[in-house]
Amino acid sequence: MRIPSLKRRPEVAATAVDETRRRVVQAGAAVLASSALPWASAQAVAPADLSRATLRVASYKGGWNTLLKAAGLATTPYQIDWKEFNSGVQHIEAINAGALDLGSGSEIPAVFAARTPGRVRVIAVSKGDLNNQAVFAQKEAPIKSIADLKGKRVGYVRATTTHYFLHKMLAEAGLSLQDVQLVSLSPADGLSAFARGDLDAWAIYGYNGQLARTKYGARPVKTSLGYLSGNFLIYGNADTQADPVRQAALADLLVRVRKATAWSVAHPEKWAEAQAAETRVPVDALLALFRARSQDDRIKAIDDADIVSHQDVADVFSKIGVLDAPVKVSPLWDRTFDKALRA
Repeated sequence: MRIPSLKRRPEVAATAVDETRRRVVQAGAAVLASSALPWASAQAVAPADLSRATLRVASYKGGWNTLLKAAGLATTPYQIDWKEFNSGVQHIEAINAGALDLGSGSEIPAVFAARTPGRVRVIAVSKGDLNNQAVFAQKEAPIKSIADLKGKRVGYVRATTTHYFLHKMLAEAGLSLQDVQLVSLSPADGLSAFARGDLDAWAIYGYNGQLARTKYGARPVKTSLGYLSGNFLIYGNADTQADPVRQAALADLLVRVRKATAWSVAHPEKWAEAQAAETRVPVDALLALFRARSQDDRIKAIDDADIVSHQDVADVFSKIGVLDAPVKVSPLWDRTFDKALRA
C-alpha cells in the first residue's frame, strides 16, 4: 500500500496517515479472522464471502474426504460437495462438463485433455509412491524378469500409468507391447482375473496390487520406480479460478490437503485405520504398502520439471499409437496456486 505524501498541511497529513493506519489494521483483522486462509487473491476475500462458497470436489474412495476428516482438517469456512469418482478420466470429464471444481489423477488423463481446449487446468502436483505400481506374476509362474513376459497373458489398464510403465519396461528388455498377450481390464476385473489364474502377470497400481499379494500370493516382478515420475496431478476448473471467492477457497483447500498429507506420513497407523474403514482393505495391507513406499506422499507447487515429465508421457503415448496425434501439454498448466503451496 502506498503511504500518502506528508508534504501537506500537518492536519491533512495526519488525517491521511490515520486513514492509512485504519485500513492496514482492518486488513490485518480480516487476515486474522480468516487465519485458515494461507493465501489471498488479488482481490481481498472476506470470511463472510467464503461462507457462501461451495466447492464441488472429487475424491477417490478412502481419498481426500477421508484424509481431511482423519487429520482433523475437514471443517472449512466454505461448503464442500464431495463426489466420489474412482478414475482420473471421470474427474476430468466432470470438470469439462462444468460439474466439478477440483479433481485429481495421474499424468495420463490430462494428456488426453490436452488434445482439445476445455475447462481443465493442472494446478498442483501430488508426489506419490512408485512401489505400489508394479508388474506382478502368479506365484508359480516361471516369470522372473520382464523379458519372461514374452508370449504371456499380461493384464493392464489401458491408457493409464500401467500402460505407460509396461511399455517402458518391455522396451528396456528389447520387447514391445505386441510381444505379449495384452488383456485390458479395469482394476477390479483384473483382480478377479488374476485370482482365477486367467492372467500370467498383471500390471496394476494401488490397493489391488497389494490385495493380489496378500490374498493370492502375487510376486512383484518389477515396480514402476525409475519408469514413472511419481507425479499425480491435481486438476482445477478454469471457471472456478476466475471467481475470486472460489479461487480463495480452492487455495485454502489445497493447503489443507497438503497439511493432511503430511499428517498421514507422520501417523501411518491412524491413516491406515481411517482408510481401511472406507475401502475394506485390511490395515496390515495398507501398512505394508506404507513401509514399502519409494517416497513420502506430499502436495507441492508446480515446477518446470513437472511439465517436462508430463510432455514425455504425451510423447510416448503418441509414439505407441495411444494418441492419434502429438499434443502439447503446457497450456494446461496453471501456477495460480504456487504461492499458497510454497507459503
